[in-house]
Amino acid sequence: MVSVMNKLTPARITLTERLIRSHIRRTPVMETCGADFDLGHATVLFKLELCQHAGSFKTRGAFANLLSREIPQAGVVAASGGNHGVAVAFAAKEHIRARRSVRRRFRSAPAWKSTSSPRSVQRTVREASNNLCVPGSLR
Repeated sequence: MVSVMNKLTPARITLTERLIRSHIRRTPVMETCGADFDLGHATVLFKLELCQHAGSFKTRGAFANLLSREIPQAGVVAASGGNHGVAVAFAAKEHIRARRSVRRRFRSAPAWKSTSSPRSVQRTVREASNNLCVPGSLR
């Protein structure tokens, strides 16, 4: 059963958008003809979330999560080597920058199996994160 506090409503969406607005990019929408994709003459819209900070829509969720709750003393962890891990590392780093006086409270530690993510993704997370844990590695 979903609690009333976790229920998705238009009002909660509006509040969350206001909360994260200054931390995210307004990404472009591209319009094209469906015939380009064998879909007839319908209009097809693409929301280009690859232009978002950290390269995906997951940045929105990462900021919503970090900004809407008390961060534990231990910091935050993303058990992901993909877009989620990159977004959490980015959001945690930006949140730290915005709240320098409590820097130690916002450590981020994305983690994943060393074989599940390309080195380029690991490099991106390392650059955005205060701490990166790759289980099974010697680093």
